[in-house]
Amino acid sequence: MTPPPARRRLLGAAGLAWLAGCSSTPAPRPAPGPGSATPLPPAPPMGEDPPPEPREFRAAWVATVANIDWPSRPGLSAAAMRSEALAILDRAQALRLNALVLQVRPACDALFTSTLEPWSEFLSGEQGRPPWAAGEPPWDPLAFWVAEAHRRAIELHAWFNPYRARHSAARSPLAASHIAQRRPQLVQKYGEQLWMDPGQPEAAAHTLAVVADVVRRYDIDAVHIDDYFYPYPVAVDGVDQPFPDDAAWAAYQLRGGTLARDDWRRAQVDALVQDLQRTVQGIKPWVRVGISPFGLPRPDQRPPGITGFSQYDKLYADVEKWFEQGWLDYLAPQLYWPIDRAGQAFPVLLDYWLAANRAQRHVWPGLFTSRVTRGEPLGPNVWAGQELLDQIAQQRARAEPGDAWPVGAGGHIHFSMVALMQDRDGLAKRLLAGPYAQAALVPATPWLPDALPGAPLLQAMGTQVALRPGPGLAVRRWAVWLRREGRWRLQVLPGSETQVDAAGADRLVASAINRVGQAGPRATLRLS
Repeated sequence: MTPPPARRRLLGAAGLAWLAGCSSTPAPRPAPGPGSATPLPPAPPMGEDPPPEPREFRAAWVATVANIDWPSRPGLSAAAMRSEALAILDRAQALRLNALVLQVRPACDALFTSTLEPWSEFLSGEQGRPPWAAGEPPWDPLAFWVAEAHRRAIELHAWFNPYRARHSAARSPLAASHIAQRRPQLVQKYGEQLWMDPGQPEAAAHTLAVVADVVRRYDIDAVHIDDYFYPYPVAVDGVDQPFPDDAAWAAYQLRGGTLARDDWRRAQVDALVQDLQRTVQGIKPWVRVGISPFGLPRPDQRPPGITGFSQYDKLYADVEKWFEQGWLDYLAPQLYWPIDRAGQAFPVLLDYWLAANRAQRHVWPGLFTSRVTRGEPLGPNVWAGQELLDQIAQQRARAEPGDAWPVGAGGHIHFSMVALMQDRDGLAKRLLAGPYAQAALVPATPWLPDALPGAPLLQAMGTQVALRPGPGLAVRRWAVWLRREGRWRLQVLPGSETQVDAAGADRLVASAINRVGQAGPRATLRLS
């Protein structure tokens, strides 16, 4: 997710001018479809019955490549790695985030037990070496993250890089089990990195096998891929170098292929995206598929004034096609520019992607939270925390009121968690005091199948209230409203929770949430 040099130049191309307030009129947006995100109330509501549960996707990427977020450096003890993971999870819970997007496959390596790919060197410091010392009990980082996230009522989305085979930050030799060692014909060197050749059908098949293995064995909530399809161009003396896929291109032509080369490249990536959704949901139909592409549209469809890099022409990513065809459950376009950036204005880009949402999927823009200052002077690549608060306000202005299905912009993802851990410019505190003051459920995904849970069974036991599932499948989460001194407050609890502290409350209203985020009927308990 960290921008390569060419991309950093684009992101920082224009100077930063500050928006006076947040009152600019947004560009026209599409008419709402059948239901949308319930806007968050400005204060806990009053009344006999609580309102519908607020819905907003609040997430952060946890990048493992180059040890950006976790672990802080390679070679830590297993205990230290777990301690750092728990600190991130605790901060996410304290901030009322409801999802984390954990990078589990940075470069054809694994942050989980795998027979298909070697352990990542970003864990142990040496590719292929497990993340525990001799004599220590084995552990599985991904299983640990899933269990601890769910214990905090936080979703865990597993983030895969589909084609990258070696990152420029890698230092240890390739393990014997790495794809570049076992099947070197599928891997090409490009610049300072190794890349599986997207034009080789066996390369895509290998990625899909890795994803399928994870979906089968881990209780993840979603599979997530980012913007790295074909690699960002590497320039020599100012000239972009072609990706070395001559052999794959020649084989395609020998098979009778008639597409132009760029169209052929896009067709390979299209097939991977479509097959990714089929693979994931053929195994577990409730697991979502999310894609976080580069945020600029294809050139022939851009709004007036939008300029810059074309992922359609350089990464061979036809994102608009995938979005229109519904080959994903959420789109998280990386809108990594300020609100008033000439050529890449945040609200103009957000409105573009909302208007392109013909299949009515979730739209959760990626925010460049790591741009927030750590004390440096402000500039085109260093922002005040207020910029992120204003971007969230812009996103919320486009979350159409309605039920739990957000056809508008129903949330956002921070890149990355490190900025929130460091509370840069007081942003974490300001989020908690403002936009995140009230808990929120992840927006429902009703086009995916899962049984609707029944109303919970409630029983008062002193100041505690027992929660028991009603009829239906196992509860993923509980939405529990408590009224104290006439005001309602929402708690989102893990489905494993069996009781809630109701001290000081005179009324409790609870509902069970299934794996696709749908709420079952409510149960009400009057308390003395």
